Amino acid sequence: MAKILVAEDDGHLCHFIEKTLIQNNYTVLTAGNGTEALKIFENSHIDLIICDIMMPKMDGYELTHLMRSSGFTTPILIITAKDTFDDMKKGFKCGADDYMMKPININELILRVQALLRRAKIADEKKIIMGSTTLDVNQMTVICGNEKFSLRLKEFMMLYKLLSYPNKIFTRQQLMDEIWGMDSESDERTVDVHISRLREKFKDNKDFSIETIRGLGYKAVK
Repeated sequence: MAKILVAEDDGHLCHFIEKTLIQNNYTVLTAGNGTEALKIFENSHIDLIICDIMMPKMDGYELTHLMRSSGFTTPILIITAKDTFDDMKKGFKCGADDYMMKPININELILRVQALLRRAKIADEKKIIMGSTTLDVNQMTVICGNEKFSLRLKEFMMLYKLLSYPNKIFTRQQLMDEIWGMDSESDERTVDVHISRLREKFKDNKDFSIETIRGLGYKAVK
């Protein structure tokens, strides 16, 4: 049974989300602010975090950034009343995996939770199967039907990252930091070069495509 941490300073909304998650067979822990959420996370195994942005003591942006900069990959779903594109962009740049605007549709929230947990499980298993395409980290291979592709390490890592989170937007800087490392002297154009190579190699693949999101970065689409 997955354990979910809900960080929300609106007591009524927090209780509503908690009750719904429990009804869907999840174990739930709650926090009223980012600082409290971080303490709970440090003392419990958490499979997914749902957090508001506007919270006292430590907001959702700070909590997400702190977790990602500390190396934690736990899925994070941000819920917020902030509805501008810049707010959404900031959330994804901090490392959020998904983003919902208030008032939330509770049924949609459950679907997003299920999807995030499923993707996290795929990442743990080190294998992605998408239609007739299989990526296997242990063997570092990409098999499309009867054809096996040989990729450079960075190309494989980038494709695996994108396909682990279909429709999630990754900025060039996020991809640089995660695949090349934060101390790399390469610039963001290196990401573009690797994306171009992947697109060329898999241009005939019907299972996925890699799309450019102007002003942000890239995402994989089934």
